[in-house]
Amino acid sequence: MKNTAIVFARAPRLGAVKRRLAREIGDRAALRFHAATLTGLLRALAAERRFRTVLALTPDRARLRLPRGVARIGQGQGDLGRRMARALARFSRGRAAIVGCDIPAAGPADLIAAFRALGRADAAFGPAADGGYWLVALGPLRPARPFARVRWSGPHALGDTLANFAGRRVARLRVLHDVDCAADLAVSLRDRGRYPAPARCASANRSRSDRPRRQPPPARSPG
Repeated sequence: MKNTAIVFARAPRLGAVKRRLAREIGDRAALRFHAATLTGLLRALAAERRFRTVLALTPDRARLRLPRGVARIGQGQGDLGRRMARALARFSRGRAAIVGCDIPAAGPADLIAAFRALGRADAAFGPAADGGYWLVALGPLRPARPFARVRWSGPHALGDTLANFAGRRVARLRVLHDVDCAADLAVSLRDRGRYPAPARCASANRSRSDRPRRQPPPARSPG
């Protein structure tokens, strides 16, 4: 069975993506970054013949034009762990990997390395610098609940997930930076060397509507 690369993503919608980043660089700039990074990753993966590429999207029925050769599935309901487990279960007979869409430096070579690692390991993880992970790849022999009791969106995500793989062989890939805030964006744009479009998001010359709105000072109580 052919290896499967699953790109996990939220549909590009203004105000609905990269909200923490948007608070610092503006909603439109955050949307441009998200859309450009997602599109660049899908195009790069779709051009690789050694695995098939699937987009797991939320909301499930959101409209999005996909590069040729990219299939699509919905993420469904539940927390991140349940949605990831559901997506991987669709391809339980072979090797499958989930990769995030907010890692500008990630590309086909990382997926190839992950699938190669599964030749000697039961799972492979791409650690993120913040304690999470940007990729997880599993072979046919998997824990029943690989993402149980994981504290997502924090420094414990990788460690909590690895606890579910106790006694199994686990491979680690290179450490990359995901993008949650402006500082992450600056690091990723410095290191990415691949996708030019997101660079516009960090421009000091962005339009006025892209800039974070200055909040008025809180009103003082009388007396």
